[in-house]
Amino acid sequence: MSKDPSEDVTEVQRKPRGGKRARGKTGSKMLTLHYVRSQICAPKDQKATVRGLGFTRLGQKIERPDDPSIRGMVQHVRHLVVIEKD
Repeated sequence: MSKDPSEDVTEVQRKPRGGKRARGKTGSKMLTLHYVRSQICAPKDQKATVRGLGFTRLGQKIERPDDPSIRGMVQHVRHLVVIEKD
């Protein structure tokens, strides 16, 4: 009795998930953000927003894609973070 090769499945093929954006796409606009004020006395939700943007140190500069979600996060902590380049 020979086995049918179509029944022998060794790998599970998965479909790529939708909804995830590629970071740093060419041609997409990027924001340069500068972390200028300490979050020590800030409320917990603002501390979480600063961490969510990707900041780890005071004075750090990072680049993020210019989309509404990033703009909203920056608006939430506008007294701690400055947009350097649009």
